[in-house]
Amino acid sequence: MRLVIQRVSEASVTIENVIKGRIGRGFMILLGIETEDTQEDIEWLTSKICGLRVFSDSEGLMNESILDQEGEILLISQFTLHASTKKGNRPSFVKAAKPNVAIPLYEKFVGTLSQKLKKQVKTGVFGADMKVSLVNDGPVTITLDSKNRE
Repeated sequence: MRLVIQRVSEASVTIENVIKGRIGRGFMILLGIETEDTQEDIEWLTSKICGLRVFSDSEGLMNESILDQEGEILLISQFTLHASTKKGNRPSFVKAAKPNVAIPLYEKFVGTLSQKLKKQVKTGVFGADMKVSLVNDGPVTITLDSKNRE
């Protein structure tokens, strides 16, 4: 699994001119799932997300987590995070999981992250054409890949 995490002051996702999810202060996360991903990847990444100390404390230092801040999360499925551009100019998505594999893992990810966050994670719709808006706070943008834990 591959993530792009952006600390935001606000974010939303719109599908067919209807806002599906909206958050205030927290994380807007893009999630890419590949065929080999498992529950172990979900556990590692959701723990990492909840433990990231990228929010300012009372001294202005990045010492607090999303849990400390009682922040929100907007999670968007994003198969293009597994694009390979090694050959030519047209990206290949062969590493991205097909929907029959990706959807159950995506739903488990949302459920596990909601439990750890202690509030419901907002989402888009898997596979839909989505318009994502956000105000990146900082900017702070972090990438994580469960296959590169070292």
